Amino acid sequence: MDNKPHLLLVEDEAKVAAFIKKGLEKHSFAVEIAEDGRAGQHFFDQSSYDLLILDVNLPHMDGVELATYVRTKNPDVPILMLTALDTTADKLAGFDAGVDDYLVKPFDFMELVARLRALLKRSQKSNEQPTNRLKVADLELDLDQKLALRGGNTIELTAKEFALLEYLMRNRGRVVSKMDIAEQVWDIDFDTGTNFIEVYINYLRKKIDKESPTKLIHTVVGMGYTLKEK
Repeated sequence: MDNKPHLLLVEDEAKVAAFIKKGLEKHSFAVEIAEDGRAGQHFFDQSSYDLLILDVNLPHMDGVELATYVRTKNPDVPILMLTALDTTADKLAGFDAGVDDYLVKPFDFMELVARLRALLKRSQKSNEQPTNRLKVADLELDLDQKLALRGGNTIELTAKEFALLEYLMRNRGRVVSKMDIAEQVWDIDFDTGTNFIEVYINYLRKKIDKESPTKLIHTVVGMGYTLKEK
């Protein structure tokens, strides 16, 4: 039986797609190519993949739309966004759609391989985790059903908001830096020129703390963030 990771690459530039496919196959990936967003959606619906690589600017359906669609069908399959766009707003759009990692063209090919392997490893570890819940004060996370509740009320979170909150709750009472968060939640090196972590912390504060007299997410100036009751 073929144990190679089965990967779907959605890329409309034929030369780029062929280059990536050839390189990844040398590193023991099985790669299928879809040339536009609609074709990518069709491939995804017809087969099972261990990982997806999506370009942002695709004909018929862009990469963010496709990622959003994939997440409605499969909340767990790792998605890497491969794109020429490199602004915080573009990255936030991808992360909000459920993308796990972001690599900007032009890229070092071995960095792509390393990121794919890291995504697969993290996916395999998460699939091995037992059923459990995390609880801090009246805030609960159901890790199986991907549910967040505060005071018994359901809180709607995006995939990355949930992952960030899970990381903060697993490290309750401990100050975690932006670098810690970037590495552990996004699996990327922290870029001091971007503010997407502050943006996500603010998203969580509005959803978790705004309606409650007890604030759980705290900023430790110059050091990072911590989640605790007081």
